[in-house]
Amino acid sequence: MKKFYLTALALCCGLAAAQSTPSKKELVAKILVLQQNAIEQTAQSLAERPALQMLQQANMALQTRVSPDKREAIAKEIQADAKKYSEEVSPLVRQNAVRLAPSTVGVMLDQRFTEDELKQLLVIMESPVNRKYLQMGGELQKALGDKLVIETQSMIEPKVKALESAIVKHLDAAIGPRPKASEPAAKASKK
Repeated sequence: MKKFYLTALALCCGLAAAQSTPSKKELVAKILVLQQNAIEQTAQSLAERPALQMLQQANMALQTRVSPDKREAIAKEIQADAKKYSEEVSPLVRQNAVRLAPSTVGVMLDQRFTEDELKQLLVIMESPVNRKYLQMGGELQKALGDKLVIETQSMIEPKVKALESAIVKHLDAAIGPRPKASEPAAKASKK
């Protein structure tokens, strides 16, 4: 009985390996070339995410901890550092994403699609209508985003202000309240 299971297992493994052919691998490679832009954009987003989060946190800290006369200069320095980070990190992450795509996305395509399905997918991806649609991606997102901001601004703005107020309250509790404009003068006159 044990020999039967081993034989069945060997047959299954053989069938799985037999499903991948050189022509199928070639189709997967073509799909990956067509998807390179999307792969690079995913990598770009991943690379920039930490900097964007830090910029948001820094902006909140600037508003609560830094005197107004220094905010703009410090904000420019922080933005320059974030830009430098992005310029250094993004190309590395994009290159690695393109390098890793065959062993991740490519393997999944090879495993989950038949050769015929890969051919059909390529026809769809290479069609002029699909290319035209994909070229509109940025425009479509912008149109939706612009309309969404207009439609939801009055609902969202009070919530943003409430969140900002809560964050300031937490920061003030942790580091102490910010001195009011009249406090430094009052302290100076007491001396």
